[in-house]
Amino acid sequence: MTNDSAGRLAAVAPAEPASARRGQKVQSAEVAVGVLKALGQLGGAATLTGLSMHLQEHPAKVHRYLSSLVSSGFVEQDPLTARYVLGSEAVFLGLAAQRQSDVLRLSAAQIATVAEDLQVSCFVAVLGNQGPVIVRWEEPVQAIVVNVRVGFVMPLLWSATGRAFAAFQRSAIIDALVTRELAAATPEQRRRIGDRTAVEAMLSEYRPHGCTWMRDQPLKGVASLAAPVFDATGQVSAVIVALGVAENFDIRPDGPNAVALRAAAQSVSQRLGHATPPEHNLPRRTRGHAARTTTP
Repeated sequence: MTNDSAGRLAAVAPAEPASARRGQKVQSAEVAVGVLKALGQLGGAATLTGLSMHLQEHPAKVHRYLSSLVSSGFVEQDPLTARYVLGSEAVFLGLAAQRQSDVLRLSAAQIATVAEDLQVSCFVAVLGNQGPVIVRWEEPVQAIVVNVRVGFVMPLLWSATGRAFAAFQRSAIIDALVTRELAAATPEQRRRIGDRTAVEAMLSEYRPHGCTWMRDQPLKGVASLAAPVFDATGQVSAVIVALGVAENFDIRPDGPNAVALRAAAQSVSQRLGHATPPEHNLPRRTRGHAARTTTP
């Protein structure tokens, strides 16, 4: 073979097979998904160093995939802390997945019934890293006008929705949210709930009733009742909430509205495999105590 022949053969060497290129793309996608999953496992926010240690990968490699995820909107970088957080696309994807889950499918039917029977607005919330997130909303024919809708994040300590999560479940996310909201509390809020001892005392008032209630918080002129939905392991999967005009919506824990809301939440819980403790069905005053309906 002459030198000219060898040169021509080198020039027409076959390109990389298409199957190999597809394999590389699949591998890259798997790594990117792994980075995204790791961010979620770390609470939705982490530094490059933290992610690299969690993944046991070189920071340069992790940074390369983070840059791609930032470009696609699945990850954002906080300019103040340089931490990477889940982006809007990841949030929307998570909400879409949650809407497909059994707890939301079952809860949707229940809140539709409660909204029609009580003629109040109802919604379902799940707990996210930033607080309870509204994921489903139902309204009666004559709905009350409020400025919250699907995707809105409710406060943990200053809403019946958040208190239902905090009263009936303990978790690292809830603990972190309590710390954050206490630190950011207004003087008026601090007067009502000044520290963790006060938080626990407030939450303990709700537990015997199996629901929470608030008036004029976080929305003026609106009263709300919230009841937790439990899964088979006893964890709070979601919270069902009913909203009404404050002046005429009965939020007594032993009143007909609370009874209807608890029944709806318990129905979903039972279908999820949760055995409801009998004491959750009893209003506190039947055990010799008067129920409080004032806001702590």
